[in-house]
Parts: sequence; structure tokens; C-alpha cells
Amino acid sequence: MPMASADHPGGDHEDNPNIQSPRHVVRKIFAEPRKHGDGATVRRSIGTPEMMDLDPFLLLDEFSIPHTGGMPDHPHRGFETLTYMFEGALGHQDFFGNRGIIRAGDVQWMTAGRGIVHSAMPASAGSQTGLQLWVNLPSKDKMIEPTYHEVRRNDIKRVAVPGADIRIVAGEAFGFRSPAYTKTPILCLDVEMKPGAHLRQPIPAAWNSFVYLAAGEGIFGGEKCSPVSGHHALVLGEGDGLSVWNESGEPLRFFLFAGKPLEETVARNRFFVMNSEEEIEKASEDYRTWKNGYENARDWKSETQITTYD
Repeated sequence: MPMASADHPGGDHEDNPNIQSPRHVVRKIFAEPRKHGDGATVRRSIGTPEMMDLDPFLLLDEFSIPHTGGMPDHPHRGFETLTYMFEGALGHQDFFGNRGIIRAGDVQWMTAGRGIVHSAMPASAGSQTGLQLWVNLPSKDKMIEPTYHEVRRNDIKRVAVPGADIRIVAGEAFGFRSPAYTKTPILCLDVEMKPGAHLRQPIPAAWNSFVYLAAGEGIFGGEKCSPVSGHHALVLGEGDGLSVWNESGEPLRFFLFAGKPLEETVARNRFFVMNSEEEIEKASEDYRTWKNGYENARDWKSETQITTYD
């Protein structure tokens, strides 16, 4: 069993003695629904004018895609994406020939690196819902070769602690490392807490962190804080861990994200994330002229609709 490291922390339940300074909520953002792509609806918390990024995190979307919608062919460079499904199924195709379908509880990890063109289209007759997280790459890795992999639900470690059930979606906790590999060290935990439960989770003091509430109501940071409900992102301040209480009569589901900051300048547009505007312009030119990683874009086009339904 792999143990926690400095870059991938472990965890414990509410009796963990190592949390001396619980992190408090320093910013609360409500993720308003907005239209995106071809018929999709997203609730974006990180990656808006209110909060453009939280180093190393660039974007967090809670998405809903009808079977008639989707995200047609588009390019990326300079960052990684993690897609985690709640319901339905989402099909991926890219110009390297990678194809796959992720369903409820599955994870797709894509490192765009120097360049990739891909699509994300519905593969279920119903609605496809989940989260997509963008994680920045350090300047030394922005032009690496792209990679892509999927992690099935049964391969994601599930840990039971008093009052809570936790899935280790990315990074390392409780002595287990997620199969979802990240160039930039991060932690992503999917936490479901029973009514009346209290949970503590260590976070490296030097890492930035935030919480996204998917369902229910919880108290974060201190017992005297006000409860917060679903579709809110909570940016956490300094400290060595998170304390959470579920004092409601319903289950609470939230995601804890923590990451090692890169401390580099960020330049971005809809598709590319680099370190300068000149690099963004170069990425756009490379995509338009099919070079420096985009050679396959000249002759490639995905299927307009993935029709492998459940």
C-alpha cells in the first residue's frame, strides 16, 4: 500500500491530532448556471471574472449536457483536465485516435501538453452530468507530449471513516494513491457525510485549497460559521487542514480540491493556458497552421455524435 508523501498528503477522520490550525473560508462563490458549448449548461466557480484562478487550479465546471448537445472539436495547450461523471455517459475522441466513454463514477484525465484537439459528446440517451477541473502545468511541462487515460469507478479507492464515505479521485489520501496521474501535485476527494457527522482532513500548509458543494448543507472551517448549501465554491485560507460539520438532517456531498501552487504568470484564452500573451498568440497560430503539435488537426474530424448508448 503506497503511503502519503509531501506532495500527496494522507488523511484521517475527526480524531486526527495533526490538524492544529483548521482552514477557514475566506471567499464564497455561488456558481450560477450558464449556457456553454452545444446545448450544455455549466455552473462555473473557478475561472470567472470573480475568481479567474486559484493556483494551480484554472477552472471548475459542474456541467449538464443533454443527449442532443455536447462539446464539438476544439483545441487545448498548456494544462490538464480532469472530468468526473455523476450521471449519464460522455464520449471522448481526439486527433491521436484515442476514444473512450466514461460513465457515472468514472474519471477521464487528459494532459493537453503541446497540443490536442478533442471532442466530448453525449453517449447516453439522458442527461450527462459531472465536474470538469482544469489544472495548470508548470512552464517546463507546457510543451510535453499529450497523454490521455480513463479510470473506472471500481478502480477509485473508497474509504469509510466515522460518519463519512470518501472517494480518492486524484492525488493521495489515507495511504492510497489515485490511478489518475497528475503532473502538478493535487488532491481531489469526493466526500459524502451523514447527518450529524464531523470530519477533519489534513491539507499541506503550503497548498491552495477550495471546496465545492454538490448537494446538501455543511459548516466549513469552524462550528460557529454559517451553513453553506449546494453549488457554492469555498476558498479556504491558511492552515493545515479542513474541519466540516453536517448538522442538517440530510446527507452532505462536497469535493475538496488542494494543489501545490506553481507561482508562475498565467496567460489564457478559451482554449490555451500559457505564461505570456505572446505564447497564447503562438498557440493560436500553431493551431491555425497545423504545426508544432497540431499537425494531426489538418485532416482530423471527430464523429458529430457518439451513439453508444447505455
